[in-house]
Amino acid sequence: MAACRRFLLSRRFLRLLGFLAVTFPIMLSLQQMDMTQQRTEKMHRTQNLRKQLLIETCDGDREAFSDGKHSLDDMSYKELDNFIVDDARGIIYCYIPKVACTNWKRVMFVLNHDKLDLDLTSLSHYFIHNTAKFTLLSSFSRAEIRAKLKHYTKFLFVRDPFVRLISAYRDKFQKYNKHYYKNVAQVILRRYGNVSHLPHTAAEAFASGVRPSFYNFIQYLLDPQTQKQPFDPHWKQMHRLCQPCLIQYDFVGHQETLQEDADLLLKILKLESDIKFPPAYDNATTTGSVWGWFKTVPIEDRRRLYKLYEGDFRLFGYRKPVELLDA
Repeated sequence: MAACRRFLLSRRFLRLLGFLAVTFPIMLSLQQMDMTQQRTEKMHRTQNLRKQLLIETCDGDREAFSDGKHSLDDMSYKELDNFIVDDARGIIYCYIPKVACTNWKRVMFVLNHDKLDLDLTSLSHYFIHNTAKFTLLSSFSRAEIRAKLKHYTKFLFVRDPFVRLISAYRDKFQKYNKHYYKNVAQVILRRYGNVSHLPHTAAEAFASGVRPSFYNFIQYLLDPQTQKQPFDPHWKQMHRLCQPCLIQYDFVGHQETLQEDADLLLKILKLESDIKFPPAYDNATTTGSVWGWFKTVPIEDRRRLYKLYEGDFRLFGYRKPVELLDA
């Protein structure tokens, strides 16, 4: 009798195990789907908040944030060079240097040339930054520009303004770069670096370790003489590159949530099956490293720098770095 009871119990136990083996993966899959759905809904809410912040902040002082421009017609054709167009899919991307623009240009290149099967990482940095490879908004008539900006899906990606400056400094002055040594670094070193005899070439300067300090770079940005001319795109204010108070963007991505935002945008554009956004660089500048760079910059200069980039902080929802600005 006891043996019979044990046999029945073991059969029930085996049936239970079989039931769990079938249902557990289903339950796990449903839970994962629910979590994915919640994450997607949260990301859509974040998008709405970012766009709403732009609208409200622009409404507070539109003229100041738009450099006195009142409409798209006030933007020069040169300013429209920052907008890459894909007519086939109705997409416009305003690229901002030092905000994942290399990878987004790779995406726009394969769209422009209908090469969706191309490995994005095979497109070199030098190749992809040749603007002749793209269809730019500046190549159209004013009427066509207005129509495309009204009907196409428009997106941009932004970044903490101070972190972007650090990234620009690392890229243009800590690495070998003939153009920036000749046209910018030499100017900075003469004005603020106390360097009596400058190396003649970028190769000589790089080999001998002669380069502007990060503080020298900040001095250059704050100099009224520098501000008389348009800033280089790598440190020009993001809102001046993309004019979010004149153009209503459909998607505002952040470098700090790049992979999530990229995946969501590709899904919105119905490209998630065709394009895999490349992973971020391992040595990317992060917000955690800001203090290490700014500790050499006097507090008054930090405050002046914040005023110079305050529009970007406010428009794109970046926290005011009080730990850098308060004595």
